[in-house]
Amino acid sequence: MSRADSSPSRRAFIGVTGAVAAAGLTSGCESPAPTPGQHSSPASTPQASASTTQVSPTGRHQAGITLPQPAQPNLLAVVADLGDAVAVGPLLAELGQAVRTLTAGTDPRLLGLAPGDLTVTIGVGPRLVRRADPALPGAADLPRFSREQIAPQARGGDLLIQICASDPLLLPVVAAALVQQAGHRIRERWRQSARRGPNVAVDKDVSAPRNLLGFIDGIVGPRTTAEHQRHLWLTGPAPVAGGTIAVVRRMELDLPRFAALSVADQEAVFGRRRATGVPLSGGTAAGDPNLGAKTPDGRYLVPADAHIRRANPNVVGVGLMLRRSYSTDEPTPGLLFISFQNDIRTFTHTLTRMDDSDALLRFTTTTASATFLILPGFDQQHPLGAKTFH
Repeated sequence: MSRADSSPSRRAFIGVTGAVAAAGLTSGCESPAPTPGQHSSPASTPQASASTTQVSPTGRHQAGITLPQPAQPNLLAVVADLGDAVAVGPLLAELGQAVRTLTAGTDPRLLGLAPGDLTVTIGVGPRLVRRADPALPGAADLPRFSREQIAPQARGGDLLIQICASDPLLLPVVAAALVQQAGHRIRERWRQSARRGPNVAVDKDVSAPRNLLGFIDGIVGPRTTAEHQRHLWLTGPAPVAGGTIAVVRRMELDLPRFAALSVADQEAVFGRRRATGVPLSGGTAAGDPNLGAKTPDGRYLVPADAHIRRANPNVVGVGLMLRRSYSTDEPTPGLLFISFQNDIRTFTHTLTRMDDSDALLRFTTTTASATFLILPGFDQQHPLGAKTFH
């Protein structure tokens, strides 16, 4: 459900779109895996109707990135601009305080709804980062890529509000509260609601959802604390340490054309078996594909244009992305791609290589695109954004 140009107050209570199957396109990225000791059935992990386990909004990192695990089934992303005269620091501090009361269940704007596992993740766009310090991570805009049909209001933005919860009723209510908190200081560009389906177990303590094309996706990515430190979290300079860089892109998927392919041809597009996620070169779903493996007549088992070859981080020469993508069904079936990484080149170099000849991109059209510095965590003594925007 995308929105542009109408007033935020009228939009704020628009409901969440219907459910669709779970998301994921970039196999060089990972959705959060279950925590140690959390087990999935061989087929899938059923989604609870609404989790009652609260997720703390405070700490070194914002919630809604690695926590909770697995990711909640419902998401609403709101992208907005700030007026030129707006004081960024006070606005962020107000939003952070509102997040605290909303997730605690003490904010009357919840209208009596229980917050459950509600998380709100807030990021600022490159224009605001450059205003604070052009040398900071997150100051660079995303370049343009092929297969984009993006209206001006759907490219870029100053503010990202990512709202996730098990209870879909919370999403528009929380968005309304935060938009009301910001008031005339922001102008909404677009919003998108989306869903994830159940996770599928692919290895011990590793699971990922299926995408709308029927494949298990988001298998590869940072899982351990050490990998999070290496690939996900910013470590410096001090104002952004503990934050990360988000890429948000909305894509339409050509489901009829993909569905018309044989299963073998669909598997050749991804480079994986549709039923199990195992690479066409063999092994296990969570293992690295053998990109050099060939048939007796000399053909690569993983085709040259297969997605797992073109997006492979070792081939591209970049780090790993952590991905929290969701599927959409309005305005058309597609994907709200969301990746987190501590270097924007992890995404841009990967997509540049995919742009060249990735078979999967033939079935996608990108209709919105933006990048944001996800601010470090906050608490009562250290307001959201205080280290970056004084």
